[in-house]
Amino acid sequence: MTAAEREITAPVDLCLPNGRLNPAAVGWTRRPLHRANLRGWGRRKRWEYWGIVTPGHIVGLVASSLDYAGVYGVYVLDRATGEEIAKDAVVPFARGAVFPERCGVGEARVRGGGLAIEIAQDPGGSSIRASAPGVAVDVRVPLPDGHESLGVVVPWGPNRFQYTVKDLGRPVHGTLRLGEKEIVVDAESAFAVLDHGRGKWPYSAVWNWAAGCAPGRAIQLGGRWTDGTGVTENALFLDGRLHKIGDELEWSYDRADWLRPWRITGARVEVEFHPFHERRARTELGVVGSETHQCFGRFTGRARADDGTWVDLDGLVGWAEEARNRW
Repeated sequence: MTAAEREITAPVDLCLPNGRLNPAAVGWTRRPLHRANLRGWGRRKRWEYWGIVTPGHIVGLVASSLDYAGVYGVYVLDRATGEEIAKDAVVPFARGAVFPERCGVGEARVRGGGLAIEIAQDPGGSSIRASAPGVAVDVRVPLPDGHESLGVVVPWGPNRFQYTVKDLGRPVHGTLRLGEKEIVVDAESAFAVLDHGRGKWPYSAVWNWAAGCAPGRAIQLGGRWTDGTGVTENALFLDGRLHKIGDELEWSYDRADWLRPWRITGARVEVEFHPFHERRARTELGVVGSETHQCFGRFTGRARADDGTWVDLDGLVGWAEEARNRW
């Protein structure tokens, strides 16, 4: 099914003064235009995820607030050996956490459980610092002129909704320190992906997400939690320009063997994803729980641009995941 989505081209508030979803905010954007003026307490979700891919490592940084808890994470995969470093923290009531209302403006800061993540955003890009036992990240993610990202509001209902920005293929440079070893992150061979989220989610949520990048090309694919809402999180990026894909996609993968190829298909998408590593993350804290299978790998296949041309996606590197959350 293809969704008839509306492109938003002017700044808009996510919420009405009473805290409900602003109908004028429902649609998609090519650059961040929403102000996440969330109201109330208890069901608000604020989320910043940065993924960084280099020839030798994959880094994942999570800073999130669920109101009643802060959930933070620093993850590093050595692509050559498969060795993982995963440091996670849960902080009651997300004490001390700071999240801006707008994507690309202001600072996000979290600290607790031996972890610290600071994200400073300005018109030229984002500066990211993160530390955990044995790990330190210090990188700059410039924002190229004319670069476009996908912003989407998912409207489950007037009191349950999600605003997300998926920003793929950003250049990144700086350093990654593992123990006493310092690794240079070179903008010529590395890229960064942002997943920015603000909203009031249902207690239980399941989603699929895939993101893959190569010089001049990137693919962003979503599924499950947007089904039936009239919006999708799907897009092709060519030289930094967004080609919105309104089709709901079919996801096929083996939950008994996550490293088998995944297939993601629709009218404008014919993709296979070939994992080389599975990351498993599970949290159980009574009423709060999550289980994520995030596979890193390479993409093959093709996607169709706005002008009808099929674009080869062979060689893109990134991830595909299934996440199940109760929070």
